[in-house]
Amino acid sequence: MRAMKFISLVVILVVASTFSVGQDKAAESSTTIKHVPISNVPPTSGKEMFKSYCAVCHGADAKGGGPAASALKTPPPDLTTIAEKAGGKYPAAHVAAVIRNQADMTSHGSKDMPVWGPLFSSLSQGNEGQVQQRIANLVDYIESLQVK
Repeated sequence: MRAMKFISLVVILVVASTFSVGQDKAAESSTTIKHVPISNVPPTSGKEMFKSYCAVCHGADAKGGGPAASALKTPPPDLTTIAEKAGGKYPAAHVAAVIRNQADMTSHGSKDMPVWGPLFSSLSQGNEGQVQQRIANLVDYIESLQVK
């Protein structure tokens, strides 16, 4: 009788610890994105803007593996292959339209990407020239990342 109680106790402890470990892994695997206010990075540096605005999803290397990528419904695309996928020519106007959110977003994958046009406009206090500068410098920086 004592052996039966001991075995039952061990089985209960094993089941409980397995359930507890499973809960911890589920909590770890469900990543959430923390929304924070946009920071005002100078519009003159495409690299700095990419690092501040894009790398969280697309990764510092622009290949789609940023820290927030796992929380998105659709994985961020590899931005280093844009020209390759466009027949070898970098589609700067299309990239600018995607950033501004004026393009067909099926090429982007989903609406998870922030609408940067209005965000840049708010940073620039409605100064359209500065918004265009931000987008142009970001587009140029992404072009510099294209695989050769």
